[in-house]
Amino acid sequence: MYRNILLTGPTGYIGLRLAPRLIEKGYKLRCVSRNVDDLKSRPWAKNIELFKADLIDRTALDKIFDNIDIAFYLMHSMGDKKDFSEQEKIIAKNFAEFAYKHKLKKVIYLGALGSEDEKLSRHLESRHRVGEILRSILPNVIEFRAGVIVGSGSISFEMIRYVCERFPVIPNFDYIKNSKCQPIAIRDVLSYLISAIENEKANGEIIEIGCPRALTYLEMLKIYSEIRGLKKIYISLPTLPTYICAGFISLFTPIPYNISRALLESLKNNVVKTNDRAMEIFPEIKPIDYETAVKYALIRISENNIESIWTTSYIPPYHKASSFLDSEGLILMDYNGEIYSNPEKIYKIFTAIGGKRGYYFAQLLWNVKAWQDKLIGGIGMRIGRRHPEILYQGETLDFWRVERIINNRMLLLRAEMKLPGKGWLQFYVKEIDDKKSFFRITAYFEPKGFLGYIYWYLLYPVHHFVFKGLIRKIKEMAEEKREIQLN
Repeated sequence: MYRNILLTGPTGYIGLRLAPRLIEKGYKLRCVSRNVDDLKSRPWAKNIELFKADLIDRTALDKIFDNIDIAFYLMHSMGDKKDFSEQEKIIAKNFAEFAYKHKLKKVIYLGALGSEDEKLSRHLESRHRVGEILRSILPNVIEFRAGVIVGSGSISFEMIRYVCERFPVIPNFDYIKNSKCQPIAIRDVLSYLISAIENEKANGEIIEIGCPRALTYLEMLKIYSEIRGLKKIYISLPTLPTYICAGFISLFTPIPYNISRALLESLKNNVVKTNDRAMEIFPEIKPIDYETAVKYALIRISENNIESIWTTSYIPPYHKASSFLDSEGLILMDYNGEIYSNPEKIYKIFTAIGGKRGYYFAQLLWNVKAWQDKLIGGIGMRIGRRHPEILYQGETLDFWRVERIINNRMLLLRAEMKLPGKGWLQFYVKEIDDKKSFFRITAYFEPKGFLGYIYWYLLYPVHHFVFKGLIRKIKEMAEEKREIQLN
């Protein structure tokens, strides 16, 4: 039996769901990521070995593969850089060479459906090429190929959901009504991945997985709308360039332009199963149909029970990830005071900010900022937050990312909107005595050039008004006699 498993891409949509299930199965798990600190606040993180590394750098790879039996290859870029396919080739080659050197018994890779007989999109072509690289070096690669993954928080499902929810009229382009897809529920994807660990029949196979029936994208949109009771108008129009459609979608939904474009380009390809090998190798897995998968996903969303979400591993291409450093060059605004309440209650309030609940004070100004960001190609309010009360380090919250979180003490948010510099917002609480606490909100900004300073000082009156009002509102909420109800 295989015991020691390496999981790459643990902070991604699939990885965050796969990791706790592997732990429950009793496997010894090692997770490798460039952002491994983002996993430390997860409740299951104490049961895994965390390894910080970038697989494009070969210097640390020996330690990563040492004493490993099986590895999951879940790393993938949605085309957020122009050279993403070249980077994927380098990473796949590095991974395969060191896996071979350390004599891994099995590598399980999640790729994408699509026929080589037609011209594939850059996204799908790169997925296939990664599989080819792994198989050319390693003797035992199991490659699963999937289409649209249907689940709460999945980028493909979110695209369908937002188009149906926000557009009363849906253009019926040729590829929407003609191209076919065989979607699959996230629960079935996880079942296949986990079952492949001990299933020796799967060794060395390319296994196509999907729900029982292939659908056109038009059928998928209609089924979703029917389940939600949404009445839509579908109009046949000449096919527009994907960059125009992607720009329109990104303006009115939380899906960023580059991801919208990558997904739309892939819609022109048929992504369907060509055989039933999955049923022969895994007869115990009976994939659910698309309709049922959509219903399960909507239940999860309505119950605020989204396990993982695509935004966790997505960093806008215009934004270079950075950590907060308290050093020269930073401008800050600090607002603080005493609150007659305990730190636990205050922490509960400020970590519940954003999403559907909003920002407690001057919400119109926050909304204006989000729309301004969208109009200049930024992310806007994105998708809100995964859960209305619970936050994990590395998660996204509207146009912020959780840079650091300390239970009942501190929340540090990093701005991912388009700015002439880098910005952070910190909430901090500390007990003074058994009756009152010290509470502080600090906005930090590292300007980029002269324009950065102009931006900061022009908006200083607005920031002063917003943050002063925000700390006053949180104080009022925390000092209420009754237990605060945030939902």
